[in-house]
Amino acid sequence: MFLCHHSVLHKQDWYVKERYRPDLCREGMGFLARSYEMHFNERPFLHHKCYLFLTKTTKERMRQQSNWNTLCRGHIVPKEMQDKETAVKFIEAVEQFARILNDSGHIRLRRLSDDELTGTEKETGIIGRYFALSPGNVDCLEDMEMTAREMRIGDNRLCLHTLSDTEDLPAAVATDCRYERLSTDRSDCRLSFAAPVGLLLPCNHIYNQYVFIGNSDEELRRFEKTARNMQSLSRYSRQNAINSEWVEEYLNEAHSQGLKSVRAHFNVMAWSDDAEELKRIKNDVGSQMASMGCVPRHNTTDCPTLFWAGIPGNAADFPAEESFHTFIEQAVCLFAGETNYKDSPSAFGIRMADRISGKPLHIDISDLPMKRGVITNRKLF
Repeated sequence: MFLCHHSVLHKQDWYVKERYRPDLCREGMGFLARSYEMHFNERPFLHHKCYLFLTKTTKERMRQQSNWNTLCRGHIVPKEMQDKETAVKFIEAVEQFARILNDSGHIRLRRLSDDELTGTEKETGIIGRYFALSPGNVDCLEDMEMTAREMRIGDNRLCLHTLSDTEDLPAAVATDCRYERLSTDRSDCRLSFAAPVGLLLPCNHIYNQYVFIGNSDEELRRFEKTARNMQSLSRYSRQNAINSEWVEEYLNEAHSQGLKSVRAHFNVMAWSDDAEELKRIKNDVGSQMASMGCVPRHNTTDCPTLFWAGIPGNAADFPAEESFHTFIEQAVCLFAGETNYKDSPSAFGIRMADRISGKPLHIDISDLPMKRGVITNRKLF
């Protein structure tokens, strides 16, 4: 992994319900174009935005649990992070990471400015939007209520489902899976493995994906020591012998394939201002996670702690006990890979609609696959 030791990769996907609003004031809009836009007026769809936060932390901070966070410290920034050389190395690694992604041509990554993070007098920053659970500008501040039963921000009540234990994960994961609703006997519609908790989850929610990158060699040596201790105690309990075998298998896989050991965590944070709708959302999130082969775990106790760790740039405050050990290749399989289609900037094209939400799209004809002079069927998802 190109990132420095003791750093955190936090991918945060926002999915917020919106309604399609046509631009009827455009110049050159005829009767058919205006009727087409009015047909889709107020059509509901999920608006998607993706943020990627890279955080440099320390060895001690990565091991801290939920009983300790930044609010308990006298200094927000650790002393190790005030070293100029450490900061320069991390910035160089991040720039290399951004260059690799942009050179691929598949996605575009740009660095956010300070005003986009903290906001200005006229524009609300990402941090302020996160605290208000709003993708747009926030007119007023919202009160927060944290009780043993639920967490509330303004009128919105939160429900949190987590994947923080290997026992909750399926036996095997993959980069993509077949989506039966849009597949046929002769063609497959392939979506990412985590698509059920992405655009296919029809509610306001945030999908947080964490990968904690420590010193892999030290982690493997610690696992070897643990395996030896369990093996020596296997005569007292068969469970120690079984755990020793599992740890040995993990170590064999890491050394034979040259894999790096990391920690990972995934959670779905959904919200609603209606109590009855929130019950339906809880069931929807649980069923979608179950369709991935995962065991849905509704987390109420650690919801405020995980909400605090989800603040943009605050991944270093994530509680270590809520993560599990895995390899990088398996961790990224649980990343959401889809987004909404966007209109083509070209003025010449064809009008289509997204298969899932029905949102209208303007597609450049040159982007469509052609075969024998006929436009073939294209999967708009």
